Amino acid sequence: MNLQMFKTAGRAVAAAVAVMAMSGTAMAQQAFTIQIDGSSTVFPLAEAVAEGFQQQTSGRVRVTVGESGTGGGFRKFCRGETHISNASRPISASEMAACRAAGIQYVEIPVAFDALTVVVHPSNPVRSITVQELQRTWRPEAQGNISNWRQINPAFPDMPLVLFGAGTASGTFDYFTEAVVGRARSSRTDYTPTEDDNVTVQGVASNQGGMGYFGLAYFEENRGRLRALAIDNGNGPVEPSVANAENGTYAPLSRPMFIYVNAAALRRPQVQQFAQYFLNNAARYSQQVGYVPLPAAAYQTYLQRAQRRTQGTAFGGRQAIGVTIAEVLARPLIVEPVQQ
Repeated sequence: MNLQMFKTAGRAVAAAVAVMAMSGTAMAQQAFTIQIDGSSTVFPLAEAVAEGFQQQTSGRVRVTVGESGTGGGFRKFCRGETHISNASRPISASEMAACRAAGIQYVEIPVAFDALTVVVHPSNPVRSITVQELQRTWRPEAQGNISNWRQINPAFPDMPLVLFGAGTASGTFDYFTEAVVGRARSSRTDYTPTEDDNVTVQGVASNQGGMGYFGLAYFEENRGRLRALAIDNGNGPVEPSVANAENGTYAPLSRPMFIYVNAAALRRPQVQQFAQYFLNNAARYSQQVGYVPLPAAAYQTYLQRAQRRTQGTAFGGRQAIGVTIAEVLARPLIVEPVQQ
């Protein structure tokens, strides 16, 4: 190639790069991306909302939803890497401190209720389990000692026990261990842990002696492959269901689910629009995926919270075991001053 040809080719390449750069710039301007990560329990709801929102905005705003677990999501959120963090438990004291240290302020929004569900293989004859039996199964002392269903209860089948459950970055792990074992993050470790609830679905569905736990939506999606155990907390077995979570009888495994929105990001019209879309449609999408919607008045209250960017938490960095929907709604928000 002579010099003239080289210059001509160079100009062509430069023009192409400039066009690509302009196109990229234009695309970036046209399609802002809202980054969401966190709880795998909240994931089906957030994903359904994101799909509906993107359809409504005809692709002008993109939304990505990850599921690295409530703890994993908060780590990214408090580093400023995401706009919204999905959570199956309230923000913890250490996470509040991490966000504070990084100058990240947030708006706490309960979006629905879950009935955390214990599942077994469909061929398993066990239909219900007490909270004490769950504790006997999952406490650290069970490791190496409880490996057969009959060791949980002599009336249960003589069958090897194969356990699947939430990983340690999961809010479900935090909630389940505190509600069942009595201390958050206290659990035997000889089970298959995962932040991907579909791994638990597959594991229990493939093992006759399998037991696992996750959000109700994952059971509803896999009813043909799994059986849900009724939970006896001393007043007789209660099935995990939307109705029993709503009326407060499915205890202690009913729990609130949240989104935490970066308060600074809520100044962006796209994030504000998404938060409003979420709250205006949360009831419909919650029912669609198998969760319990909050009362309409609650969504209106939380809509105002998002619009005003009212920051703070109603939980003080602590878990909320066995609370009812009414109790969550009645909790006063400890408001933090808005950072201008």
